Amino acid sequence: MDALHQSGSLVSRIAGVRKPCVPIATVVDVFCGAGALSHGFLMEGFKIECGYDLDEACRYPFEENNKSKFLRRDVTEVTASDISAHFAPGLPRVLVGCAPCQPYSRYSRGRSDPKWLLLAEFARLAVAVEPDMVTMENVPQLVRFDGGELYQEFETTLRRAGYKVRKKVVDCRDFGVPQARSRLVVICSKHGQPDLPEPTHAPDNYVTVGDTISDLPPLGAGCMDKADPLHYASIMAPRNLQRIRASRPGGTWRDWPPELVAECHQKSSGKNYYAVYGRMRWDHQAPTITTKFIGFGNGRFGHPEQDRALSLREGALLQTFPRDYAFVRPGDRVYITRLGRMIGNAVPVRMARAVARAIKKHLEEHS
Repeated sequence: MDALHQSGSLVSRIAGVRKPCVPIATVVDVFCGAGALSHGFLMEGFKIECGYDLDEACRYPFEENNKSKFLRRDVTEVTASDISAHFAPGLPRVLVGCAPCQPYSRYSRGRSDPKWLLLAEFARLAVAVEPDMVTMENVPQLVRFDGGELYQEFETTLRRAGYKVRKKVVDCRDFGVPQARSRLVVICSKHGQPDLPEPTHAPDNYVTVGDTISDLPPLGAGCMDKADPLHYASIMAPRNLQRIRASRPGGTWRDWPPELVAECHQKSSGKNYYAVYGRMRWDHQAPTITTKFIGFGNGRFGHPEQDRALSLREGALLQTFPRDYAFVRPGDRVYITRLGRMIGNAVPVRMARAVARAIKKHLEEHS
């Protein structure tokens, strides 16, 4: 019983979770962004107590969609008592988070990027708060970043605090996400070996771009749909309009006539960088949606048929946000770069929901 909190045993705190009015557990979300990770947990019956993030623009979507409160705080200044005060009494406690992934990407500046410390800050809070379960999601490169030392420090810290830790690099397509996207999922428990998410899809029924966005109204570059302000696409320079018109679904800039190829791609050093300026295919998955998905030249983010990059709504749907997920107050201006960053930084909601299901199963099995 030493692994159980003073607030009561796990058995007593999870009792009654099958009653519709009683949540599975209570959740605090660190690095919450627009609330995608929290929303996956909310959809599986968890109560979202609050989210911490520095981006004030995320306040409205987080609070509006997750029935919770947003706290604009630097995580390095958040204390264990701050976090603990939010957890509802009488329920299991889950700490979730996704530290910014940019420092661990292949383009990282390494430890010169101050954000690399945020994973250690998340571990600090987890150990001090001692929730029943901890989960995080990040790029697969995290386990190789800096020789794997940074991730190993995180896992060792949690294990020394009494957590059982399981991790896996998952293919998001296996969970109904229409993106060719791999993510590292880590789940930690004070109450035995935790479960990992169970796939819901196989290659023969992966969700495609066509399944996800083909029913949206046609849209021109630089235009906004009158009925849906989030169906809004960036303007395109005349040169890029020529390029996208010369592009085929699934192709690259190598398909273009020579006069349209960018100077950097004509050099020997740039000839292998062909994962840009591409159209998606209706019958395939999208590439990983990044914060730059609103630009045709930033990746393979060209619409399969229309001469433009993805709209904000299309990016959100490919990130598996529900269609009614509110990002902007009614009547407020839509800032395409700001919202593109918010959507691109999110955990795909279906992936978040799969993690929530695994945690729910674990908690129920240990009741």
